[in-house]
Amino acid sequence: MSNPKVLFLCTGNSARSQMAEALLRKYAGDQFDVYSAGLEPRGINPYTVRAMNEIGVDLSGHRSKDVMEYLGRMNFGYVITVCDNAEANCPIFPFVTTRMHWSFEDPARFEGADEDKLAKFREVRDQIDERIRSWLAEQGLPAKAMTYG
Repeated sequence: MSNPKVLFLCTGNSARSQMAEALLRKYAGDQFDVYSAGLEPRGINPYTVRAMNEIGVDLSGHRSKDVMEYLGRMNFGYVITVCDNAEANCPIFPFVTTRMHWSFEDPARFEGADEDKLAKFREVRDQIDERIRSWLAEQGLPAKAMTYG
């Protein structure tokens, strides 16, 4: 039997959904087939790459994807919106078992100095990390050990 498919969806597929995809793959990639997409893909934000690299997650092979790449082509067990815009404007995915909404602040909207912007991306990364770990625990699945400081 194949693993359930999970799609993380946000507006630009540049930060939050990319982080969520990478973290779920890191923790439970053997339990789920994990994807991410955006309603209006913008390319991966360089601060996303930096924040994930700090915890040993390499996004160099990732790209920003349009939700239309998946709509009608793939059946998802879970579609998880990670921003309010995506929740409000998410297309209907046929045959989705579970649709969820996890609201996270858009770190790309934060204004400030370079180090302050990176700090905001770290904050949102850590919130997503915590939510994914909680969700895995709710599913009765242990997250693989991953520590960073």
